[in-house]
Amino acid sequence: MTSREQSATLLRALRITKRFAGVTALDQVDFDLRAGEIHALMGENGAGKSTLMKILSGVQPADAGDILIDGTPVAIGSVRDAERAGIAIIHQELNLVPELSVAANIFLGREPLRAGLLLDRRAMSAAARTLLARLGIDLDPDARVAGLRMGEQQLVEIAKALSLEARILIMDEPTSALSPAECERLFRIVRQLAAEGVGIVYISHRIEEVMDLAHRVTVLRDGRHVLTAPIAEMSRDRLISAMVGRDTAARPPEAATKGPVVLSVRNLGLEVPGRRGWRRILHGVDLDLHAGEVLGIGGLLGSGRTEILETLFGASPGRASGRIHLDGRPVEIPSPRAARRLGIALVTEDRKGEGLLLDSSIRENVALPSLPCISRFGIRRPAGEAAVAIDTVRRLGVRCSGIEQPTATLSGGNQQKVVIGKWLATAPRVLLLDEPTRGIDVGAKQEIYALIRALAAEGLAILMVSSELPELLLLADRILVMAQGRKTGELTRAEASEEAIMHLAAPLRAAS
Repeated sequence: MTSREQSATLLRALRITKRFAGVTALDQVDFDLRAGEIHALMGENGAGKSTLMKILSGVQPADAGDILIDGTPVAIGSVRDAERAGIAIIHQELNLVPELSVAANIFLGREPLRAGLLLDRRAMSAAARTLLARLGIDLDPDARVAGLRMGEQQLVEIAKALSLEARILIMDEPTSALSPAECERLFRIVRQLAAEGVGIVYISHRIEEVMDLAHRVTVLRDGRHVLTAPIAEMSRDRLISAMVGRDTAARPPEAATKGPVVLSVRNLGLEVPGRRGWRRILHGVDLDLHAGEVLGIGGLLGSGRTEILETLFGASPGRASGRIHLDGRPVEIPSPRAARRLGIALVTEDRKGEGLLLDSSIRENVALPSLPCISRFGIRRPAGEAAVAIDTVRRLGVRCSGIEQPTATLSGGNQQKVVIGKWLATAPRVLLLDEPTRGIDVGAKQEIYALIRALAAEGLAILMVSSELPELLLLADRILVMAQGRKTGELTRAEASEEAIMHLAAPLRAAS
């Protein structure tokens, strides 16, 4: 490293070591960050990424090692210490108060006051509006966070971190809930901050965005430093090899024949209540899903992708219309219970908030949707629940100490397997997947991909929403594209490309 690079180094972590109950989470790890640099940090879950970032942001102390800011040793024993050192972190799991406004969340604990006593709501709202405008986010600063979608809440979290005016910004999976267009908007902001001299530690499992965005990349594996290199010297295969020792999954050949149509939807519509009455968010969507097929749904956030799945599962918050046929028979799906009885299962995008009871065991989570079948005369049968859970753990390769392990203690990838497994235990005909690999590492993604392919090969009909275009292209036999609640096109495997999807996903002009 030249003297110029040394002088530009904002942060240096040397020989950072951390142990938990005799297990070494970090083993003498070195890491450095330069001013104006986007430095990606990658590795599987359990590699030590989060532990290192918690140490740098003051959430946890290191057992050994040194941290230097601008070449000067600093002691970071708390989040306040980190903030005083110019370090801010955006956690992957949202840290917002749902009942407060967007502005109140952004400035929580740092609210502007009048005369040193009274909350100045007008000043807070104005400051929040300025920050949101900087991000290009069209959100009302006075809107309740509880009323926002997950992608919008993630953007509020980012605005909250930027309000600290940190010199060192740690971003942990910031795009995990964002659409492609929102990702591009975020990337512009990240590059703008780097151009202003901010050093950015960027943690992501999305290899494509790291290759596009980062200047350098550091890979950790099993708590040890594996490599640090300029991103220009890296390839996708080399990154995967460094992280997990496995090559990327190849795109499977297109199936020679399709099975019969299992699910047929015609003129699907959805209206939801709003401030000025009912608002239509799905407009006459048609689709056919075959046995053994993965039908992908692409589009931007707010295009109606998730609403299609929710409506087909009877979980939409509004008034649905249209015709649904299952195995050629007309059906009504007024509730998730009705959907389950018809053989339809939904894996939601928010596994922790909607898919799992985190404080409950693997057995309890897996058995939950199957209780009507497992129970006898309304009385739960632990032996039956255990049998279903054991079969699920074996079939899906859930890495755990046993079926009584609390689900909260599993890695993200294994939690996702439990969510999928609990619905597979109901023997569904149709599996609805909403962002099936959100927030899990590249190794776990490969396992989920293999599972989806295996399920399709067994004849299961799969309807999948994903914000990751490479994921759609990898898994889907056909891709249905949505924009502003309307189906704008359908692409075969041969026709599909990122450019073709984004062309169809571009917002439509308002209907006359």
